[in-house]
Amino acid sequence: MRAESKNQKNYSTLLFLIIIIFTLFGIIANPKLSLSSATSGVSIWFNIILPSLLPFFIISEILIGLGFVDLIGKLLEPLIGPLFNIPGKGVFPLTMSILSGYPVGAKLTSRLREEGLITKNQGNKLICFTSTSGPLFMLGTVSIGMLNDSSIGPLIIIPHYLAVLCLGLLFRSYKSHDIEFNKKNKNIFEEIQDSYDSWIKTKKSIGSLITEAVKESMDTIILIGGLVIFYSVLVEVLFNMKFINNFLYLLSNMLSIDLQIVKGFVAGIFEVTMGCKNIAAANIDFIYKISLINFIIGWSGLSIHSQALSFINRTDINSKLYIFSKFLHGILASILGYIIYIVKYKNYIQPTFSNFSTSYGQFELLDWVYLLTSSAKLALTISIYIFILSVLISLIFRKPKRFN
Repeated sequence: MRAESKNQKNYSTLLFLIIIIFTLFGIIANPKLSLSSATSGVSIWFNIILPSLLPFFIISEILIGLGFVDLIGKLLEPLIGPLFNIPGKGVFPLTMSILSGYPVGAKLTSRLREEGLITKNQGNKLICFTSTSGPLFMLGTVSIGMLNDSSIGPLIIIPHYLAVLCLGLLFRSYKSHDIEFNKKNKNIFEEIQDSYDSWIKTKKSIGSLITEAVKESMDTIILIGGLVIFYSVLVEVLFNMKFINNFLYLLSNMLSIDLQIVKGFVAGIFEVTMGCKNIAAANIDFIYKISLINFIIGWSGLSIHSQALSFINRTDINSKLYIFSKFLHGILASILGYIIYIVKYKNYIQPTFSNFSTSYGQFELLDWVYLLTSSAKLALTISIYIFILSVLISLIFRKPKRFN
């Protein structure tokens, strides 16, 4: 069994090596195309991803340092723990992933396993539904930045998180054993006091907290930018190869699907931002556009997988199960998005223009500032909503103290 697993790993490594060699030959053969695709990747990163995600990353890091996310996890434990059959510690990567997006959930789940805070089976279960896209990417980057309409945000974000719920319930009994949940009967004020005391013990000032938040956020943004640029070059170089184009053209004819859609979908298999951008620009019915975008965001792309697997492979968590769950996530999000479209958005007419211009190739200061400020407002609003929701859930599901 181990020999078979080792052979499969060797085959995967060989396949990746072949792709890299083909990419290098493509870069050498057509340096102009490589430079152009790299420039396009930089433009997508700087004009859309940076202003959309940076404020959210910074605010999230500050909230982590203040103990906000830990508090949210404690408040949500009475509901989420028994619902998904996970220990209280498992609430943290789920809530953090929902707040911050890829690949934070996979990173935190792997950290819990590395520290021995969860078992191997619990880690396998958690990794299946704690790796999610962030609301700011779906609402800011995709809805506003690519589709030019914030009103369709629920058609992307609701199916994505409903699919997470379905995955959590689906894997609830995966190699499950009885789990002891936290039975400490503390009220909300005591939980807040504990979180405050924990922050005080760190002896970090607000100034150092903000400095570390900006530094950590910039490191993450630069990493994302590097991967976007790398996969931009990789996809363009591969698409420029004659035999790849012939294969995609043949596939397009066999399936009776426009070649641009096929290329956009294949691009999304590699990199989520490029895939969403190409599908958003495709001339197809709105429902098909949304369905494909929902699948690509749920799948998350090899770019995100490479980040997540760099954390997962440090542990004994099943990486194949993670990949399978992300494919299932994409399928479920696509189906749920279609259902929501039929119920609520059937008469929706996609706008042909918007006040926000999706200019990927050039820098527009007003558009950049608009995305930056909108993202900051959205990040703060979402954090407040999650806190209010957590308090309400805690009040409903937490057993009240009995006084003698």
